[in-house]
Amino acid sequence: MHRRLATALGASALALVTVVATAAAAEAAPADKPQVLSSWTQTSASSYTQWTTARAGRTTWAAYAFDWSTDYCSSSPDNPFGFPFAMSCARHDFGYRNYKAAGAFSANKNRLDSALYEDLKRVCVNYSGATKTACNSTAWTYYQAVKAFG
Repeated sequence: MHRRLATALGASALALVTVVATAAAAEAAPADKPQVLSSWTQTSASSYTQWTTARAGRTTWAAYAFDWSTDYCSSSPDNPFGFPFAMSCARHDFGYRNYKAAGAFSANKNRLDSALYEDLKRVCVNYSGATKTACNSTAWTYYQAVKAFG
C-alpha cells in the first residue's frame, strides 16, 4: 500500500514539475519575441543599430532567451584585408541561430543573408578609392558564400 502511494505521489510530483517547467518556459519567451527578432534582423541600418544596442545590454533581454553565441565569420577571416566584418557576421549568426531555434529559418534565410550583405557594405562606406572597391568585392564574396553555403 505504501509503495503504491509513494509511486502515485512520485508521478504526481513529476507531473507538477513538468507543468511548472512548461509554464516557466512560456514565461521566458515573451509573446513579442518573433517581432523583436524580426526587428533586429532587417536589412536597414536602424535594425543593425537596434541589434548592437540590444547586444550590449543582453541581460535586459534575458527573458527572451535569445541565442547570442557567435563564431563571427566562421572559417572566413573576421577582418579580411583589415575590413572589420566581425560584428556584421555576429548579427548574421544571431539571425541564423534564433530563426533555426524558432523553426522559421527557411522562411528568413534570404533576408538574413541580405542583411549581412547590407551590413558589410555599410562597413565599406568608410573607405574610398581602390580600398572601397576591394572592401565591396570582399563583401560580395562573403554574401555569395553564405547564400550558397550558409
